[in-house]
Amino acid sequence: MIICNCILHLELPHVQSLKGRRSVTNSMKEKLKAFNLSVLDVSGEYAKEADIAFVFLSPNSLGAAQYREKIEKMLERNFSEYHFDLEYEEI
Repeated sequence: MIICNCILHLELPHVQSLKGRRSVTNSMKEKLKAFNLSVLDVSGEYAKEADIAFVFLSPNSLGAAQYREKIEKMLERNFSEYHFDLEYEEI
């Protein structure tokens, strides 16, 4: 069994406040929960950047890579106006 720990770094150039950032991150967290993930907003104080951490289990490394790819495609499709970077670690 593989545990995949991911951190999604977002750049939010059009967001002006923490309330605006929270609106974006809450929307993103709801979309991610559809993938049966454990999701947490781990952002700092800066409104124009956000970090979302999520974790999932997979039977093997190939399955984890395919699942990450599905998640990235969903993010690109639904949140294309934001630049994001996905870091991951398999345990």
